[in-house]
Amino acid sequence: MLVLYHAPISTCSQKVRLVLAEKQLDWEGKSINFGKAEHLTPDYLKLNPNGVVPTLVHDGDPIIESSVITEYLDEAFPDHPVRPKDFKALAHMRAWRQYIDEVPTPSIRPISFNTFFVPIWSRMSEEEFWDYTERLPLRKHFYRKMGRSGFSPQEIEESLDRLAQALARMEDALQRSRFLAGDQYTLADVNMTPTVVRLEDCGRTDLWDRLPRVADWYERIKARQNFDIAYMPGSRDLGAHI
Repeated sequence: MLVLYHAPISTCSQKVRLVLAEKQLDWEGKSINFGKAEHLTPDYLKLNPNGVVPTLVHDGDPIIESSVITEYLDEAFPDHPVRPKDFKALAHMRAWRQYIDEVPTPSIRPISFNTFFVPIWSRMSEEEFWDYTERLPLRKHFYRKMGRSGFSPQEIEESLDRLAQALARMEDALQRSRFLAGDQYTLADVNMTPTVVRLEDCGRTDLWDRLPRVADWYERIKARQNFDIAYMPGSRDLGAHI
């Protein structure tokens, strides 16, 4: 039995759902509503002390951290693999995944938060906002740095610069192979997909206007069977789930 505690809008949840769909696995979903602070309830914190989504529960045992979960799923359920079998190719894929987790994934957050979350926080008093952040096991200081008014134009520009560099690196890699880490669809592609989707939802498709290979990769990613399954209704409607 696979149970996934997730949020439709969560990019990390989207990564796991892409893998579940790609591997054609059956799972039960438990949707977490951020607006109701369901990720901070005592019962959920017992499963995931970080107070974030997703959490995968397999036969009663919780597994946390989206990149860990996706590798676990490929190890526990080897059919329809999303990792290369060759050790050097696997290392290449993991290097991509590490880079994506360290650069584009955190870089999309300021843009996401300014676009979709700040209108919510701005309706709070400073005391309410401070009390909310005090409850967060992770990212308390990230939220406080953002504040109720969001990230500064300079911080947004820096994030966009890092994202543009990541897309340029993708364009270069896609000259040599069909997917990011080779000709096989892997966790490298899975990890990058939510960031590109979020850029599109934030109206920043201009970042790959002059990157034809990235544009082609994204169209092929959206045409895959796992995409519409993972991006269930509401996954791209952030305002409805905050």
